[in-house]
Amino acid sequence: MKRQFITAALVALGAVTTSFAAFAAPSDSVPASGRLTFDVIRKGKDIGDYTVTFRGKGGDLDVDLRTDVKVKVPVIGVSAYTFRQQSTETWRGGKLAALSSKTDDNGTPHSISVGATPLIPASLWSADLLGARQVLNTINGGTDMISVRKLGTESVVTGSGSVKAAHYAVSGGLNRELWYADGKLVHVRFKADDGSVIDYALR
Repeated sequence: MKRQFITAALVALGAVTTSFAAFAAPSDSVPASGRLTFDVIRKGKDIGDYTVTFRGKGGDLDVDLRTDVKVKVPVIGVSAYTFRQQSTETWRGGKLAALSSKTDDNGTPHSISVGATPLIPASLWSADLLGARQVLNTINGGTDMISVRKLGTESVVTGSGSVKAAHYAVSGGLNRELWYADGKLVHVRFKADDGSVIDYALR
């Protein structure tokens, strides 16, 4: 259940050609509250949190991201797997100006610091990721090739009720199902290495 487990707030950095479809500026993916908080769910159990906090406005944003996950062995109740990550993204003029990230992947540390790049980080909150062919890996600083397919429009249950959201499948170096409502991330789903399904459910 290691890297695939959460390589989700998880993922991205490098530089190359990025293809943007008709998606708006990253600021259009920022909720009015300035915060996105998700429960991380596995086998019906809440195993952690993924939180994104936004500061600034327009094309100038500072984005703080935190993932904290712990999976316990059934019955025994001891920690079997942990994933913790803290990242900061700096956006200027709608473009990524810097990204720093520290990750503890079940005891294995990772630390990266990256300057300006045309790539979209694979932190998932920005719908601009849907127009990308390459994304920035926020764990190891590498570049992941991806392809994106739209699967349709569906109702997604959130902490504030059901919303109509566009459903996308991302595959390649990053494998995720993503749901966006009006450009805002409302749900994430992917498979862990052990085959279990992980959901990020918006509070």
